[in-house]
Amino acid sequence: MAHEPLLGKSALVTGGARRVGRGIALALAEAGADVAISYRTSLDDAAQTASEIEGLGRKALAVECDVRSEASVRAAIAAAADYFGRLDLVVNNAAVFQSAPLDSLTLDQWDAVFETNTRGPFLVAREALAHLRATEGRIINIGSLGGMKAWATHAHYCASKAAVHMLTQAMAKAFAPQVSVNCVAPGWIELEESDSWQAAHFALKTPMQRNGNIEDVAQAVLFFAAGPHFITGQIMTVDGGLGL
Repeated sequence: MAHEPLLGKSALVTGGARRVGRGIALALAEAGADVAISYRTSLDDAAQTASEIEGLGRKALAVECDVRSEASVRAAIAAAADYFGRLDLVVNNAAVFQSAPLDSLTLDQWDAVFETNTRGPFLVAREALAHLRATEGRIINIGSLGGMKAWATHAHYCASKAAVHMLTQAMAKAFAPQVSVNCVAPGWIELEESDSWQAAHFALKTPMQRNGNIEDVAQAVLFFAAGPHFITGQIMTVDGGLGL
């Protein structure tokens, strides 16, 4: 049990088909949880990730979901709860990352970021709440260092993630005592497609002298997933000290 603290639990990771979401889903499965992952367009990646979860001896479900849509979210939550018979954990990972000069930012660009990054976690949490209250479950939102530090060319993204941080704390108060709600806020996370110049630039600026990786984020999520239920309303920055 010490190595599988989530044994018997079930989780939903939005945007769990690839990149950071995939890493989180696999970490939860390795900790013993059955895992549903939602995807919007990455069907092949979702199938592969679900197969990897099953390879770890867990039940897996890949469900199409557009977190911007109330009906789509409601259907995805119902599918996950029905498939596993319960829902203990929701990780709001689905997000979009865009850059644009603030003085030429369009309304469509602003809305596109907010409807996924901020409306999405609200809808998913709201629809999952009854299930999570029944299991005394947990919600983990994925924020960003950008929600704490202003990035001039990412104003809409930074604002959307700052809203997620505040939403986390509001949920923690509103959903207590049955449900704990916390947030993991990554800094620069190196992905396969990361620009090598930018990666080197941020690594030099980071006190830990390296960039973050998917495992760093996944382990932070696992802390909130398996740690004391009493911890709630917290925002954990995973940035190697970059934001100091």
